[in-house]
Amino acid sequence: MSAELPDYYFRVRDNGAFVFRIDTENRQRRIEMDQIAVVNIRNGEIKPHGQRDLSDRDMAEITTWMEERSALLAQRDIDDIHRAVDYLNTTTHWAQSKAAPEQLEEVTDALLLAMHDLRTVLVRKKADRLLKGKG
Repeated sequence: MSAELPDYYFRVRDNGAFVFRIDTENRQRRIEMDQIAVVNIRNGEIKPHGQRDLSDRDMAEITTWMEERSALLAQRDIDDIHRAVDYLNTTTHWAQSKAAPEQLEEVTDALLLAMHDLRTVLVRKKADRLLKGKG
């Protein structure tokens, strides 16, 4: 662990984080974590903890974290989609070359419905984009 700790710690939770200010400048040189806020990335809300007033620096740190976290989550989403394409290719190969008839029977309907649903959404979204491009 590095000798220098950050001034803030963000305990990630669904849709945001609990924000703590880190303090090591005490007599015992213990790490103290003082909760200062709760943030919600989905709606952009920053709620001070208790009756606390957040400083300009607190707000700047929280806002920066929210922007970086949102970018990270967006990148993870697209990475998951790229992996889904790989899984579809792997599934195709499995169905064609390795799957036993009873295995195919178990998954065929679910796969067909999921693929039909996905195809419907993708075709509609593609058509919307094409229409907007021409309009």
